[in-house]
Amino acid sequence: MYSIKLGNRALPERILEAVWGFFSAYALVFIISMLAIIATGVDDFSAFASVVATLNNLGPGLGVVADNFATMNPVAKWILIANMLFGRLEVFTLLVLFTPTFWRE
Repeated sequence: MYSIKLGNRALPERILEAVWGFFSAYALVFIISMLAIIATGVDDFSAFASVVATLNNLGPGLGVVADNFATMNPVAKWILIANMLFGRLEVFTLLVLFTPTFWRE
């Protein structure tokens, strides 16, 4: 078994689980958002670029969204708006309130 260390101290299992939880939630939102954008008729490259730009709050996109998001249909825009909200770290803090382990302790 390996222990992950920060400095000379091993990180507690709880912190590692929180990091994996954040990563898993991010990956799940990313994949679902990208598939949803593709389902609205946007090409794969532009869907990937738009989800990356909105979920990470990066700014400019590539492909269809290189200049702006005006060419996207309204459903795709709403999905991307949700991505911008999920891209904020504060949303994950709120999601903690809905986990059963938070209330058990």
